[in-house]
Amino acid sequence: MITLRNITLRRGTKVVLDDASVTLQPGEKVGLVGRNGAGKSSLFSLLTDRLQSDKGEVEIPRQWAVGEVAQNMPETDMPATEFVLEGDTRLMAARKALEEAEAAEDGHAMADAHGLLMDAGAFDARPRAQALLMGLGFKGAQVDAPVNSFSGGWRMRLQLARALMCPADLMLLDEPTNHLDLDALVWLEAWLQRYEGTLIIISHDREFLDAITKVTLHLDEAKLMRYGGNYTAFEAMRAERMVLQQAAFEKQQDRMAHLQKFIDRFKAKASKAKQAQSRVKALERMERLAPVLTASDFSFEFREPVSLPNPMLMFDEVACGYDTDEGEKIIVRGIDRSVLAGQRIGILGANGQGKSTVVKTVARMQRAMGGKITEGKGLSIGYFAQQEMDVLRPDEGPLMHMVRLAKEVSPSAREQELRDFLGQFRFVGDMVNQQVGSLSGGEKARLVLAMLVWQRPNLLLLDEPTNHLDLQTREALSMALNEFEGTVMLVSHDRALLREVCDEFWLVTKGGVGPFDGDLDDYQKWLLDQSKEAAKLAKEAAKEASRKTSSAAVAAPAPAPAVAAPPPPAPIASREDRKASGQARQKLAEQTRPLRKEMEGIDARLNKLADERTALEAQLANGSATPPQIAEVGKRLKAIHDELEAAELRWLELSGQVDAMHAAAA
Repeated sequence: MITLRNITLRRGTKVVLDDASVTLQPGEKVGLVGRNGAGKSSLFSLLTDRLQSDKGEVEIPRQWAVGEVAQNMPETDMPATEFVLEGDTRLMAARKALEEAEAAEDGHAMADAHGLLMDAGAFDARPRAQALLMGLGFKGAQVDAPVNSFSGGWRMRLQLARALMCPADLMLLDEPTNHLDLDALVWLEAWLQRYEGTLIIISHDREFLDAITKVTLHLDEAKLMRYGGNYTAFEAMRAERMVLQQAAFEKQQDRMAHLQKFIDRFKAKASKAKQAQSRVKALERMERLAPVLTASDFSFEFREPVSLPNPMLMFDEVACGYDTDEGEKIIVRGIDRSVLAGQRIGILGANGQGKSTVVKTVARMQRAMGGKITEGKGLSIGYFAQQEMDVLRPDEGPLMHMVRLAKEVSPSAREQELRDFLGQFRFVGDMVNQQVGSLSGGEKARLVLAMLVWQRPNLLLLDEPTNHLDLQTREALSMALNEFEGTVMLVSHDRALLREVCDEFWLVTKGGVGPFDGDLDDYQKWLLDQSKEAAKLAKEAAKEASRKTSSAAVAAPAPAPAVAAPPPPAPIASREDRKASGQARQKLAEQTRPLRKEMEGIDARLNKLADERTALEAQLANGSATPPQIAEVGKRLKAIHDELEAAELRWLELSGQVDAMHAAAA
């Protein structure tokens, strides 16, 4: 179990934990919640020994492996799958042991290392790593692409996959959903529900916490309070506790006032002096209860739009994409829809299908690649970019942003008016001049919201607006959107926000945009069905590949593709055509026969080597081998491994030649 006993932790002059104690049982899934800046990430650093407490004890079983998502952006040309595989600490240790044994030509050590590899699941490690990548939204061609070929958000997904690959007894996840879209989030939710170790997760996604956690730790005012339940249960229990605490405080205040009144009245009266003195002692001994203090709620509202054109937008066979060095890259085409005044549209779709591309096109950040977008008269767009820095300047402060915006929208605004306005969004004092580049993610998001409110838009385009917002700010955004009189188009992985704001959904998939006939629960079911179907196809492909090749003892090469069958002949119009087609097929069969024969021989050899390796591993596992035999077995396993690698490479080479010949004849 994990025990924190009377912990005091300071970061500079700030007290993050003050005499905090809590116990977590093995296998518990815990949500760690608290306002931004409360110290949740510092608590993670304490659990991983990056920080030491000023007082108290932290007890975690020594043998426990701890997994967490590294926050640094990886810079390497290593293939994505190999990068994720390195997260498996047991596998990496076994690989290293085998390398050292081979370098020393130590047969006993080789045999032991092969046993470690078997225990670490080396034979299916690569498929497991690629399953994690695919679940987090990577496509087939991307799983072996270099890490540094991905953008920042995708590299953080790689870090998440690497953490999930770790055989951890304790998993620490700090905002794991920030760089995920809804389909990847649903997959991660299902994965974490199956995770058998102890999990502590920091998240501002209410539905995500509700689906995964059974315990909630609340960090507030440097105190840790444990609640038995998910986030929704925590909110109800905390509200009840606060009511009881406030009632107890008020009752104590009445009692203290009564005692003080008696003391003041009778302390000078001889006949009552003894009784007055006893009440003085009672008052001194009384443990003072604190009043219930809550963080001030954050709220804002969008101003009433100047006009509400209807329709706001009309799409006529619109194509969306972007320009590349090779030319236009079209992602979505044939959009033929209208956006009306007052609509609340949630835009759904798997990662990479083009949701953000559509929003950027509507926001005039990218040109339409085809078709026509007709804007209603008086259309005013407010755009919240997924990457806030797309609309912010890092070297300017919030006040300078508002001054520039006011010149465009409201020239009569005075500086004090702008300062007061920023104060509504928690930018006070010197913060209004702090460079945006040094602000936190949540502060940048609040500044973008402030700029949107000032513009008085009638169409809000919001692309993942909640990425850096805490729960209180998310709730404030939800309330403001529900009271907004204009139109909302929303891309978000926050299901609570989608449920509370949107009354219809568009689905971006397979290069098009259409209405989704259902609610968010139907969409999640659709995503899971799609995932199951993809997993079924992948499993069938893996079975076929395993028949052709077997995995090596260390990281196995990608499964060999099946030989592509020749494409079916086109409809034949005459006897001459049929004869020519038959002759072509016969010629192709003659040309590929030697290659296919060699491949069949390699298949047989691969199966024989795999059987021999299984028998040798069984001999090591049952302990029947003598020490000299163990050394010989280790050396033979090394030889089998080398021969398997060479045979598999030759099989892949032959397969490629056969595929090329079929393609040339097609």
